[in-house]
Amino acid sequence: MSIPAEKSDRRLMRQMFAAIAPRYDFVTHVFSYGMVRGWKQLAVRTAGLPDGALVLDLACGSGDFSQLILESLPAATVVAADITRPMLEMARQRCRCRAACADAMALPFPDGVFDFVFVGYGLRNFPNLHAALQEIYRVTRKGGMLVSLDFFLPATRLWRKLYLGYLYAQGAFWGFLLHGRPRLYTYIPDSLRGFMTIEEFTFLLERTGYGRVDAHAYISGGIGVHWAVKA
Repeated sequence: MSIPAEKSDRRLMRQMFAAIAPRYDFVTHVFSYGMVRGWKQLAVRTAGLPDGALVLDLACGSGDFSQLILESLPAATVVAADITRPMLEMARQRCRCRAACADAMALPFPDGVFDFVFVGYGLRNFPNLHAALQEIYRVTRKGGMLVSLDFFLPATRLWRKLYLGYLYAQGAFWGFLLHGRPRLYTYIPDSLRGFMTIEEFTFLLERTGYGRVDAHAYISGGIGVHWAVKA
């Protein structure tokens, strides 16, 4: 399976992520050499979440962000949303979040309802990034914040080539070892080839209407955290 083809087919997307759900946490840990939890902790800690915040964890996966938010703010209300039901079940078992099977391009929530929207490794996989950002913007209250952690294309051409090669080799190795399917985890570099740099994504958020956008880069631009405040 290859993510560019799956992006236009919700059924294939669900099948792919349902297949990787049982190993999702392990693979993200391995790919990041154990640094992913620290990146997510930083994203939560620096967001300035108030007591009683209403938070959407979009493309929640196994519920990492949901768990971290509720650990730091037990009074918060977290809605975990994903198109893949096995992922949602993992999130619900992990913490006391609410769950919604939802498409990022047509979120089933009222305008301006969420104080924060967190997205972990999800934006680059959405079939229509612009439509998803407009939906996220719509459901966020004025002064609310989008917090995103994702893979990005490094700005330097040589490092970009090496980075994509590394992700492809890691994906093929673990896909074969864990599932007997070498192409299963190469969706990560496949999804990155048509994506953008951290700086380009910052500009896109500003064009979407966010008034203040801060970004922090890791692995020489291969991983980025963005905090974007709705004007």
